[in-house]
Amino acid sequence: MASSAPETAPKITPRTASEEIVLQTTDLVAGYIPGVNILNGCNVYVAKGELVGIIGPNGAGKSTLLKAIFGQVNVRSGEILLNGDDITGLKADKLVARGVGFVPQNNNVFPSLTIEENLEMGVFLKPKMFTERLAFVSNLFPELGKRLKQRAGSLSGGERQMVAMSRALMMDPAVLLLDEPSAGLSPVRQDETFINVAQINRAGVSVMIVEQNARRALQICDRGYVLDQGKDAYSGTGRNLMNDSKVIELYLGTLATDHTANVSTPVVGG
Repeated sequence: MASSAPETAPKITPRTASEEIVLQTTDLVAGYIPGVNILNGCNVYVAKGELVGIIGPNGAGKSTLLKAIFGQVNVRSGEILLNGDDITGLKADKLVARGVGFVPQNNNVFPSLTIEENLEMGVFLKPKMFTERLAFVSNLFPELGKRLKQRAGSLSGGERQMVAMSRALMMDPAVLLLDEPSAGLSPVRQDETFINVAQINRAGVSVMIVEQNARRALQICDRGYVLDQGKDAYSGTGRNLMNDSKVIELYLGTLATDHTANVSTPVVGG
């Protein structure tokens, strides 16, 4: 069972009026089965240009949070705002059109299609954007642009993630939601994926990333939230959370040993 948040849990300084908030959830309660809530009053936000990480123990509601935002889980109370507009409960196609990009953990490319065809699927709502957005993702990932005719099914796991993220970027989203992009990848491919996420963010895209690889995620994040039992239990800058002994002990398990061994590891993309 996940630990209960102590009364002294450090919370970030409340956002200032000068911040331009792209995505925000307020007291979000959601779940898959009637009468069973996975999220129990979750409050998170992403400011324009931020990279925000969502970490925490298994079963804390991390992936459920993204799915609730993307209309795949029933929201029972609370609200979700995108650029100040209520998007609570909207279906995926409406959310994509409004500026929410989502990359699920599994089955996130069309393996029988080429890279180019996958990217075309990313702008099926606005096909006239294809040329402009293809130039954008090809500039981000030049190797991808050189292999447009290659079938996605022949790519490595890390390369597929690159295609999946690029497809989500084709609609020029206001915010990009990434669900466990490093899951199932080799350590080298994991590193490449985190570098790619940081690169996407540096290109001006606001990102919310859910990750089990907490240390690596926090290294690239501006801010992070630790979810516990469906609530935002701890929050702070990525670096502060990564170095907070209470957060490590209570929520990140074996990260305590990992943290000690890697205390001098440079921040990727920072």
